This record gives sequence, structure tokens and C-alpha cells, in this order.
Amino acid sequence: MRRILVLLAVVWMCDAVKFGQLCSDNVCNTQRTSDSWGEGHYGASRGGRLHKGVDIECSDGSDVLAPFDVTIKGSLIVYNDPNKKAIDEGINLSGEGLCFKLFYVKPIKTSGTVDKGEKIGTMLPMQSVYQGITSHIHVQMCNRSEDPTEYFSDLCQTRVPSEETELIPGRFWWFDLPHYYA
Repeated sequence: MRRILVLLAVVWMCDAVKFGQLCSDNVCNTQRTSDSWGEGHYGASRGGRLHKGVDIECSDGSDVLAPFDVTIKGSLIVYNDPNKKAIDEGINLSGEGLCFKLFYVKPIKTSGTVDKGEKIGTMLPMQSVYQGITSHIHVQMCNRSEDPTEYFSDLCQTRVPSEETELIPGRFWWFDLPHYYA
């Protein structure tokens, strides 16, 4: 009986929802750290307000991809400010049990479904509004109090033991198969 419970726990851990690649020029989903405009992590201070999302680096004009199979729930207006018109678009999405928004994205359509890895839009020209910022997609959960950080991991990080590591029976090893090359 105990072995069955352990097996179920491992299956559950492996099934955790993680975002796939969001931007065509950022295969690892590298998060924006710090620049002259601030920081890109959830909870960062922005002019007395807290940042309610995670910023994933993306170059102006890059393709934005579906991180998993998603349903498009419409477009959105980010600022409604004429001075920021160049980047004032985004998209509402749901998939894998999550409801989330992507800011600074020109959607190619505003309804329907899209498969993981397919283009859903184009990164808007952030440098035209915030010169010198690290261009990025802002990912925000529909429930703004939920931190999206847990749904991201470095897609380029592997957890394959080195040749010197002894594989011990009964111990669980994590293999990132899409990035493991024999």
C-alpha cells in the first residue's frame, strides 16, 4: 500500500503545469531581472505599486507562442493611454486549468483555440515607449493576487545526473527529456 501512495505522489509532481516557450527568441523563458526601469519579478515595487506579474524577455517584433494548448478569451487594453498606444494591447487566455493575460502582444486572433507552440501574436515595440528597458511579455494571472512564478521554470535547465553520480535504487531522478542528448 505504501508503494502505491509514493507512486501517486511522484505522478502528481510530474504533472505540474509549466509554461512552455512564450517567445520565439527566448527558448528558455528567461525572466527579466533588473534594468533602469525596475525589476520584472512578481511583487517588485513600481512607483509605489506592486508588480502583479512576471516579465519574460522577448525582443520587439518577435513571435509570441502558445505556452500550452490554450483558448483565446479576447484581446485587452493594457494602459488606455495615448502616450503608450504602441504597446497598449494584450491577450486573455486560458488552458491547463489556468486563466492568464499576456501584455504587450498584438494578437493574431481574438477567439478560438491554439495548440502549444503555435504563434498567437507579435511582441509590440516596447523600446518605442520605454527606451532602454529589457523588452518583455508581462504574464499576469486573471486573479492578480496569484503569483505566476511557480508556473515557470528554466526550460534549458536539465536535471540529468552526471556520469560520476551513482544511481541509487529507490531514489527518484528527474530527467528533462526534451533537453537530454545521449
